[in-house]
Amino acid sequence: MKLENITQTRDATRRRYEDACGTAHALDLVGERWALLVMRELLLGPKRFSDLKADLPGISANVLTQRLEGLEASGVLLRRRLPPPAPAQVYELTPWGYESEPIMAALGRGAARSPGHDPTLPISPVSILISFRTMFDPVRAAGLAAAIGFRFGAETFLARIADGTIAVARDDLHDAQVVFEGSAPTLAAAVYGGQLDSVEAAGSLVVSGDRRLARRFCTLFPLPDKVEA
Repeated sequence: MKLENITQTRDATRRRYEDACGTAHALDLVGERWALLVMRELLLGPKRFSDLKADLPGISANVLTQRLEGLEASGVLLRRRLPPPAPAQVYELTPWGYESEPIMAALGRGAARSPGHDPTLPISPVSILISFRTMFDPVRAAGLAAAIGFRFGAETFLARIADGTIAVARDDLHDAQVVFEGSAPTLAAAVYGGQLDSVEAAGSLVVSGDRRLARRFCTLFPLPDKVEA
């Protein structure tokens, strides 16, 4: 039986691969420039348009609007309005959209092996925290049970480590045994660059609480070896 042609229901302005392969269809859905990064920013919960724009500094408002509309039409995310007292409109991944994290983790881990990867470029708070879930080494974390807090301006997150796993979520810091406060790039320098002492000395990262735990935390995310150029 000939399959029904459904191309007339598609957005005529978007280029499609016209290929039945699942990978090709995935790129039809999320392959537009910025689409995966918009999804990445929503992996730790909903965000307002202005917050997405601030955490993706290279994207224009027009392109962000297009990507949000396209991802919503594809069923990857949805719009909803928060209840009072903050009745703002936010964008949130659907359950299907949240299933993209392992794909992004595999891409990120693979790309970290590239000799051309530049770790000094900007990185958002959500991006650095998602990278912790990606690069976490359960062997190095053996026997560790801890609550690690992060403060980026007004945003707070909590990572819980137990039984060789790490979970990260937006949360208050009441249970945190150690808190890192500063920017995402300085946190990346402390964890991935081994520069905890220097960024603290410069005042760009403040660490409070269990100092020994803070140092151990910074060792739990080894980077993979670079491929040969």
